[in-house]
Amino acid sequence: MELKSLRIKNYKALQDIVLTKIPKFLVVVGANGTGKSTLFDVFGFLRDALSGNVRQALDARGRFPEVVTRGHERESILVELQVRLPIAGTPRLVTYGLEIGQQLGRPIVIHEYLRYKRGRYGAPYYFLDFKKGKGYAITNEEDFRKKDEDLDREEQQLESPDILAIKGLGQFQRFKAANALRQMLENWHVSDFHISAARGRKDAAGPAEHLSPTGDNLPRVAQYFYENHRSTFDSILKRMQERVPGIDGVEPELTQDGFLTLRFRDGTFKTPFLDRYVSDGTIKMFAYLVLLHDPRPHPLLCIEEPENQLYPTLMAELAEEFRGYAIRGGQVMVSTHSPDLLNAIQLEEAYWLVKENGVSRVVAAKDDEQIRKYMESGDKMGYLWKQGFFRGANPL
Repeated sequence: MELKSLRIKNYKALQDIVLTKIPKFLVVVGANGTGKSTLFDVFGFLRDALSGNVRQALDARGRFPEVVTRGHERESILVELQVRLPIAGTPRLVTYGLEIGQQLGRPIVIHEYLRYKRGRYGAPYYFLDFKKGKGYAITNEEDFRKKDEDLDREEQQLESPDILAIKGLGQFQRFKAANALRQMLENWHVSDFHISAARGRKDAAGPAEHLSPTGDNLPRVAQYFYENHRSTFDSILKRMQERVPGIDGVEPELTQDGFLTLRFRDGTFKTPFLDRYVSDGTIKMFAYLVLLHDPRPHPLLCIEEPENQLYPTLMAELAEEFRGYAIRGGQVMVSTHSPDLLNAIQLEEAYWLVKENGVSRVVAAKDDEQIRKYMESGDKMGYLWKQGFFRGANPL
């Protein structure tokens, strides 16, 4: 599962942007307020709309009038993405679109659709098409011997026009593309990591297989890896020893009163000490390693400013960790203000946002001839950014 392109219309400062040929590892830079957080929030919005409904996802962001681009309140919000998904064992380039507007002051799904080509030629076919809560989905889409007009349509009326059709239909295997897309969206990880949430004693019961967006289940995940994926846990400890001086180990410990905590072992002390006594950077590096070495990678990670609390010399190694995660099967999007992180990335991995007249536009570094030539001659991305070659990406 891989995100190939993305179009966003009328979502806050993102009045109309398009990202094409999205790399497996993408790094976004830009001045404060240019829309980096908004870009990542689109993924969180889709995930929230799927788990609840569109109204709830909008309410969490200030309701429709606060989310739609200023000056475009009478228009709709559109998110359209192209993803490569396995459909009946064959990779397909699937387009999913979601258009949201208002009706009598209530947010509704104006149009939701899912389409892809059935063969090498011809126009994409709509396998799911819903408008204002009513539409159809194809139930035998994997039968490529049939002509378009012979495919079986199942008409549906949703309970409410603010519910996504893929929420319900995606539960059933007979709707192949909707099912695959739903699984992808449900497993996106949009990080909202807080060191304070990751520290301290945690209830031993609760989700443990994947790190939560806030990191509040870090001890449980560490224990899960320790008990069920010991080689992965040992690999994480080895990397911790390489990146954090003095840390010889990390031990998840179940306390006598039934709580979990993390104990860090320092080579200069005989007794391990609790996580509340280690630095923010140590906690954050351990959490990132746990996230990036998940035995079942998320199809997409979105991480904002990973450099915070980490020593600058760790940025090159962290970039390699991100790239390695992408190679193993997940896709990674990172926003940053770190020249050191930028120095560790490749030309095609860098994008920047520019805000003009209240709206943002996106620029791919590979499309800038001057930057491309400098990189070909041996320059590094972070140095070029600091020198102002990312036109419009730096504050005035």
